[in-house]
Formats: sequence, structure tokens, C-alpha cells
Amino acid sequence: MTQPLSYNRVEIDLSALQANFQGIRKTVGQQINIMAVVKSDAYGHGQVECAQALYSVGARTFGVAEVWEGVKLRRAGLEGDIVLLLGGSPELYADIIRHKLTPVVFDVDFLTGLSDAAARMKMEVKVHLKVDVGMGRIGIMPDEVESYISLIKRLPGISLSGMLSHFPAADEIDSLETTHTQLAQFKNVLADLKSKESGKIVSHIANSAALIYFPKSHLDMVRPGISLYGCYPDASPTRAKTAVPTLELQPVMSFKTRVIQIKEMGPGCGISYGHTFVTRRKSRIAVLPVGYADGYLRILSNRAQVLIGGRRAPVCGRVCMNATLVDVTDLPPVHTGDEVVLLGHQGDERITADEVAQWMETISYEVLCLFGTFNERVFR
Repeated sequence: MTQPLSYNRVEIDLSALQANFQGIRKTVGQQINIMAVVKSDAYGHGQVECAQALYSVGARTFGVAEVWEGVKLRRAGLEGDIVLLLGGSPELYADIIRHKLTPVVFDVDFLTGLSDAAARMKMEVKVHLKVDVGMGRIGIMPDEVESYISLIKRLPGISLSGMLSHFPAADEIDSLETTHTQLAQFKNVLADLKSKESGKIVSHIANSAALIYFPKSHLDMVRPGISLYGCYPDASPTRAKTAVPTLELQPVMSFKTRVIQIKEMGPGCGISYGHTFVTRRKSRIAVLPVGYADGYLRILSNRAQVLIGGRRAPVCGRVCMNATLVDVTDLPPVHTGDEVVLLGHQGDERITADEVAQWMETISYEVLCLFGTFNERVFR
């Protein structure tokens, strides 16, 4: 692990990432492919490093959002299939073709342009066709599938290698009927396709929630994202362990800083901007060099907790751009330079991404992306 340059560091445990992938492999079985979703810098964990670690334990298909992410992985030497979940744009046809990327398609003009470019370069590009069965986002409608497949068959330089869709609410316990209906609709599309096509086309719809709660949605391939990084999609480890007792996810990211000053303050002292916290007793306040510029958002003011010496200490006053204050009055002596855990474990205590998300009034996905994007990362 390299020496960090900043007070603040995000630590990425690649062995935990690999263990999560292997746990998912055990859950879905050997016959089902796994697309490791490493888009958005692997949810803030480091795209290249995570993809390489996953490749070393058997991952051979990777999901990214944009073309530049796929190119970055190829330039890092990553092999296997790289699927562009947001497709591509006309100015990037050559990059898609040259780097053997697999775009998700949902637009006639893009398809015809990609075909022309591939034919000129005398190469063939694999594509995955996306069908919208209820997400209301990217994808063609089920009644358009036949015309799109007919078009793809006519166009030179491209071939259909996959069909996919996406669940909008597979993580919500009160959406079981909706999810089953959407799965049935997608399976109907696949059945109709199979009756007309003899070639192998990979089908996939299951995200992390679906691979845990809807095993019938596994089809040919699953697409774990948040579960790879050690978080449960519905913030409910108990529910997930009931559904899949063997799947024990390990958090991959931790976020740490240090104490840079201890202040002794009497009762009645205002703390930080706006004095939203006023001491009621003689207090010891620790100053931390982390704030909303580091993804530790202002909404955490007067509600978050951190770990110092294996014990919890509350954030007091408003989080600043580069500083946060915590009350350590009830802790054993705290000193300048002591390690502070904002996310992760220390001693017997742990602060989870779901807990931080609750304080932030958001979801673990956003917490991980924020912390990973705005801080120096070290890998171990």
C-alpha cells in the first residue's frame, strides 16, 4: 500500500472485491456468465484496478457506461468483453470498432452509422439490443424488437450478440408482482426471438437485487454492480441473507482521515459556521481535515458519527469545505494524528455505507461514488 499524500484516503480492499465476485459466482452457478459492472470508476473504487482484480478471479465480461471507459480498460491491457451500457455516439465509431467494444443499441441512426464505419474498416462489431420492459429509460419498446433485429441482420459489419433489459424496482419488497410481470414480458420477447433465430444470443436483465431475490431472472448472464463492492442493493443484509444464506458480502471501501487539532472549550461555545452546535459543558473538540470538497457532504452536519480509537464520536456543527468537527469529550484521550474512520471499521465498531447514506438521505451507491471520486485512493 503506497504512502498517501493527503490527510484523507480511501482504501480499497481488492481481496474483498474478489471474494464478493466469487460469492456471486457461487450464488448463480458456473453456467451463468457474470458481467462485472465497473462503470463510473467502479462506483468510485478505481475502474482499472478493480477490473484487473476481477479478471484475475474469472471475470470475462465488464460493463461500463461510456466509450472512453472501455478504451481506458483496453489501454490498460484488459481482455474479455466490454459492454457499453450507454451505447456510443457517431464520433466514436472508430474507437468502438478498433477497441472491440460491445455497444448497447437502441437507435436506428446509430446502428446504421456503426454499420457503415465497421464495413469501411472491414471489421465486425457485436451489439446488445436493449428492450424497455418498464424502466422508462434507455431501450426500445417490445413491439419494436422485430424491426430492429431485421435491420441488424441486413446491415453489414454488425451482429447481434445480446439482448438486455433492466428492472426499476427489484430491490423493493412491495414490487414483487411488478418485477415478475416485467420479467415475464422480457422472457416473451426472448421466446419470440428464439423461435426465429438459431444463433446464440446472450440474454440478461438481473442487477444485484434481481440476482439475490429473483433467481429466475438470472437467464444467461447477471450484472452485479453494488453487490461487487460489498453493499446490499436494498440496504438490508438480513433480508438478503434470508434469500441467499451463502452470500456474505464484504465492504470493499473504507474512508479515513486523522485528527489535526484538539480544542478544549467551555460551555456556551458556538461551533463552526452559524453556531448550529453550542457546547453545554466543558468539551473536547477534534478538528478533522475533511469536508464537503472531499465528498463528506454538508448534510452530515450534526448528524453523522466517526470512529476514533474504536469508539463513535458525533459530528458537531456544520461540515465545512475542508474541515469537520467532532465531539470527543466522552472518549478516552484523543491526540493529534490519531486515525479517524469515516467509513469502515475500527476495533469492534463499523460505519457502513448504508449508515452514511441514511445520514445523507441518499443511497450507498452515491456515498461510494462521492468518497471514491473526491479522495486519494490506495489499494491493498
